Amino acid sequence: MTTLSTLDVEHIRVLLADDHCMITDMFQMFLANTAGMQVDIATSFDEAAQILHREGSFDVVLLDLNMPGMNGLDGLKQALKLNKGKPVAILTGMTTPRMSRDIMDAGAAGIILKTTPLRSLANSIRFMHSGERYLPMELIKAQGRDDNASRPGNLSNKEMDVLSHLAEGKSNKEIAKALGLAEATVKMHVNSICRKIGANNRTRAVLLSQEIGLI
Repeated sequence: MTTLSTLDVEHIRVLLADDHCMITDMFQMFLANTAGMQVDIATSFDEAAQILHREGSFDVVLLDLNMPGMNGLDGLKQALKLNKGKPVAILTGMTTPRMSRDIMDAGAAGIILKTTPLRSLANSIRFMHSGERYLPMELIKAQGRDDNASRPGNLSNKEMDVLSHLAEGKSNKEIAKALGLAEATVKMHVNSICRKIGANNRTRAVLLSQEIGLI
């Protein structure tokens, strides 16, 4: 009779490439001893590429964004080809919202911060191994703040909703019904939109919004 103790456990093969030995030693020890993963180490992109050429694809590849030979997104794109469609993620100390978007748009399976707790590190690797894309909550929040800050007029999401209805020529009452808001709340949003855009009335707000590409 087969028991739980005799079942084969799938070992996730991880290639970890980083030129900081303290990082690689700590991550390798935890992932191998606690999470039961098989971890190979490289200290440069060229070494990581050689391992991939020699041993074939890994279940998950983690690449330090700033290690020797990486060349930013160029290294990521090359690693994606070498790993034959399996997940490749970026390991970094910190990144900007714009860089995070560029990394994910380039095809990365995720971004792992070097400050990530070890238990979360193992979970994020399993998550990517399952076919999902991983982004830490702090980076998701930073992207949200950056999206709002970069929006012309710095309008909130709700103000953008109201503005889109203003552009259709709807009254405050009609907008309130469409968005499920009180009419007084819509009036407050309209006043805020006018103030942020620099318009003295709703019609002017729509015209200025079209000029700066908001709608």
